[in-house]
Amino acid sequence: MTEQHIILKSSALKGWRKSSYSGGNEGSCVEVLDHHRHGLPVRDSKAPHGPALVFGRSAWSSFVSAVREAEL
Repeated sequence: MTEQHIILKSSALKGWRKSSYSGGNEGSCVEVLDHHRHGLPVRDSKAPHGPALVFGRSAWSSFVSAVREAEL
């Protein structure tokens, strides 16, 4: 099954939070938006008015697992 990735205008969405997988306060933070109908929107916290990429739940889960296992 192929998952479609969507790009959204992130400033139009409300409820962003800093990902628990982001680093400290070095400014390299990823923000996520829970409970979006198309999947998991992700954006750069330094560009809150920039685009957001929306990943399917399984794609995001696979990515996080690979990071945890130091495969990426």
